[in-house]
Amino acid sequence: MYAISKFINISQNVVCENGKTIFHNQEDNFAAFMKNVYKSLNISYPKFYKMDDLCKLAFIASELLLQNETENDIALLFSNNEASLDTDLKHQQSIQNPEDYYPSPAVFVYTLPNITIGEVSIRHQLKSESAFFVAEKYQTDYLHKYAEYLLKTNKAQKVLCGWIHFLNGDYKADFYLVEKMGILEHSKEHINDITK
Repeated sequence: MYAISKFINISQNVVCENGKTIFHNQEDNFAAFMKNVYKSLNISYPKFYKMDDLCKLAFIASELLLQNETENDIALLFSNNEASLDTDLKHQQSIQNPEDYYPSPAVFVYTLPNITIGEVSIRHQLKSESAFFVAEKYQTDYLHKYAEYLLKTNKAQKVLCGWIHFLNGDYKADFYLVEKMGILEHSKEHINDITK
């Protein structure tokens, strides 16, 4: 039997931890909101400012769950329904005009959704299993079984699961950490409540 030890929800300028609001501001601009949340965490990680918006969202949600974590055998299972489409569109804009053709390497590097996993892994020195799934909605059954499999077979000591959406300024992150002890049973019902 496994448990959800902590969960984070981020949307509409609000950050909730275990169902309670821990950060809120009036910024209607995603970049300003993320910058304010980042500053409130009192961390120094200059690479944050170079990330695309999808990575910033994954980074902040993961940071809130892992900031006091000493375990580094943590698997990452992320998913969304648009991959890195927001950054893909920006990259396309940078190359579609033949007279002003300039493919930006800084944008191109983020045209794969699993870069979010890379950024979190680098930050927390994680070397466990990881996967990024693209599906119409959060695949509760599959990810529930996958997380439990990783824990039962000792492929990871903990599993960080997350739904992360960013497209045209619309954003949402629902992340939770699964381990042996926690505040909620690692059940499909609780996962559905967290990722609704």
